[in-house]
Amino acid sequence: MMVSFCQGALLLSLAAAMAVYADVKVDCGPDFVTLMWTESRPQADTSLLRLGSCFPTSFSAGEAYFYVDLTDCNFRILVTGDVLLYSNDLTYVASEDSYNLAFTHPVVCVYKRPKDWYSSQQIYDPVFKTYGLGDLQFAIGLMNDDFSGPAESTSFPLGSIIPIMASVVQKTHQPLLLLLEECVAATTPELHPESTMYPIISNKGCLLVSVSSQSKFEPRQKSSEMRLSLQTFKFAMGEEVFIHCKLLAWDPNGLDSTKKACHFVKGHGWELLDNLAQSNLCDCCESKCKSRRQRSVASEKHGMVQKAVIGPFTITDVNS
Repeated sequence: MMVSFCQGALLLSLAAAMAVYADVKVDCGPDFVTLMWTESRPQADTSLLRLGSCFPTSFSAGEAYFYVDLTDCNFRILVTGDVLLYSNDLTYVASEDSYNLAFTHPVVCVYKRPKDWYSSQQIYDPVFKTYGLGDLQFAIGLMNDDFSGPAESTSFPLGSIIPIMASVVQKTHQPLLLLLEECVAATTPELHPESTMYPIISNKGCLLVSVSSQSKFEPRQKSSEMRLSLQTFKFAMGEEVFIHCKLLAWDPNGLDSTKKACHFVKGHGWELLDNLAQSNLCDCCESKCKSRRQRSVASEKHGMVQKAVIGPFTITDVNS
């Protein structure tokens, strides 16, 4: 992690570099990012590096240099309170005959949000939350219809779709699979025994509401991100609603009946989002999901689980 101060803004850069492959230096400017990648693998072609949708500004046999604006290269922007978080991915697109494996590294710049700042995509303070836990940065929030930016409204008609996106950024190169272990809707920003609640995801990753609605997990764009299309349900109509979730960052190769993302598909039954061939892991969604493996306490101690809250938003009755 690199921390610097510029024009009164706190700038953080999180760039995950595999030390055995390369050295990476990232500088988050006021409205631009520079990235220098120094390659150690003799056969690596630095022209195959991409920062989001951008090609290197310049490159040589052992280096690639990017100088890009934050408005270019498909940077994603998350907003929470007084923080602006710009994120992107540095990828290596290996050719078919290459001995070097393709890889992806997150690049993140975090700024203090100016008091007069607003996005042209919304006219309100977006409902997007970020949570730092160890060397992981979790985020979850309401999105627009194509998941390209924050939602433009916090009011959703009954029966409409609420796009929700969750993500995790890690400093280490080890890829992580993000899962939504459980989510419940409630009328309070904190859960209490007397809170009115509506279960959405339960039983270790089962999207319960998909059985009786059009709710579903969308195909992944990357392992560290989850997209949920949630059809609104009749709950606390016209009142403030909060969704409380437990986010889990896990080993992509460690899926079992308690580490999964399952939704119900009409005519097919329960399906596993990440591998249809292993949809038997979802069989327990109708009963009680238990792991056959010994619980990994060590992984949880390293900050793999994060509780998060989205909201408030409202569900409105179009007929009222």
